[in-house]
Amino acid sequence: MLPNTCILLICLLFFSFAFPLINAASNRTLLHQHPDPDAVAQDIQRGLNVSLSRRQALFLTQNDQCLTGNPVDDCWRCDPNWINNRQRLADCSIGFGRGTLGGRGGRFYVVTDSSDHDPANPTPGTLRHAVIQDEPLWIIFSTNMIIKLKHELIFNSYKTVDGRGANVYITGNGCLTLQYVSHVIIHNIHIHHCKPSGNTNIASSPTHVGWRGKSDGDGISIFGSQKIWIDHCSLSYCTDGLIDAIMGSTGITISNSYFSHHNEVMLLGHSDDYLPDSGMQVTIAFNHFGEALVQRMPRCRRGYIHVVNNDFAGWEMYAIGGSANPTINSQGNRYIAPANPSAKEVTKRVETDEREWTDWNWRTDGDMMVNGAYFVPSGPGLSAQYLKASSVEPKSAGLIDQLTMNSGVFGDPREETGGVSYGGSGSSSTNTGNSGSGDNGDFFGMIFGGTAAAAPLSSTSGASVYFSLLIVLILYTIITNHGALLPLHSLLLP
Repeated sequence: MLPNTCILLICLLFFSFAFPLINAASNRTLLHQHPDPDAVAQDIQRGLNVSLSRRQALFLTQNDQCLTGNPVDDCWRCDPNWINNRQRLADCSIGFGRGTLGGRGGRFYVVTDSSDHDPANPTPGTLRHAVIQDEPLWIIFSTNMIIKLKHELIFNSYKTVDGRGANVYITGNGCLTLQYVSHVIIHNIHIHHCKPSGNTNIASSPTHVGWRGKSDGDGISIFGSQKIWIDHCSLSYCTDGLIDAIMGSTGITISNSYFSHHNEVMLLGHSDDYLPDSGMQVTIAFNHFGEALVQRMPRCRRGYIHVVNNDFAGWEMYAIGGSANPTINSQGNRYIAPANPSAKEVTKRVETDEREWTDWNWRTDGDMMVNGAYFVPSGPGLSAQYLKASSVEPKSAGLIDQLTMNSGVFGDPREETGGVSYGGSGSSSTNTGNSGSGDNGDFFGMIFGGTAAAAPLSSTSGASVYFSLLIVLILYTIITNHGALLPLHSLLLP
């Protein structure tokens, strides 16, 4: 019989390995919530570095203009036959929305009718008829069209709305509602002037028509939904938020989009006391926050929000706000403060005393602060980790132009923001880095602060842990019973 000390040693070694995995799994509160959000952020870093390195090599040898260094666009745009391989787009998502299938594997549905006469009984060939179907669908458009909604457009799961090759505008009453669904991709669509509506019957599937109360007038409302990817959309002039994600939504990526002319741009989290939103995980990448925006880019409650390589061309109140202790991971963004001397701060802790938010984990890494902008970080590791934000070279700001040059719907004209110079020593609020980094081909210094990436946890980690616990239990029982193997049911039942 093995000594009891050996048994104890085996158990201690096992738990020293398994405890971090158990702890990560125990923090999950939502379906599709990733157990290690920092690993997802680091995965984006790796993808960016690969795309930028490939672009640099090909540019020097072939002057290949199809590669921008943007890993989402480079994934599909370099295929000259992309129009016949549209569903390849589903392989190109990044961040927390990675793996969003949309209508991948389903049939193509061509929208030929821009009308929206009867939300309770949609006409075949309309967008409303397409998005409520029970099967996976890849939805495309026969021609340019303006779809003026009569009431909110309620999606079913496993849908891709793919506006490539057409100029598609969605406007009117309610706009897009993603409620208790999953695996939805919305790509290359204009969404604007959305107004409240409701108090009517609306179809949400081919067999279900239900009464809907009054909607808020969001451009895109994400409610209790997972695996959502919004890419290359242009959003403006809505009554409430341009994009709101609330009530336990997670696994979301908002990328390559263009936001303008709006007050409360993006809300992530239902309310301070809604605990399930602690599992919300959202990636906001390669977007342009443009003209006439006021606040909430985004405004976060709880959850983990990764804001990476976006261009913030100004704000009237603040760019990123939050309450109820969200984690904000801001990496490689350009923040251009407005002229108003009272609105230079990027961040705002909403209705929260400093004694409460001083421990919140708000990070800034490789961000560029322009025109007096400043980010107030908080949380552990403040002095060591966040100094990198003040050492970024102004010359590297050209990389943000490169990564966001196609943000919004492809082919849209860009409005001038005017008045701000990105070059020269005065472009950054602080500048303590090496002045030559912008000239030596260092594409990566602007992106992140260059820490080693940890391997993401396997999706099978939880199962492995519990299986290993069962093995330890069986071995211990055998040994302590002098080698007698007990029936399996006696080990598993109380």
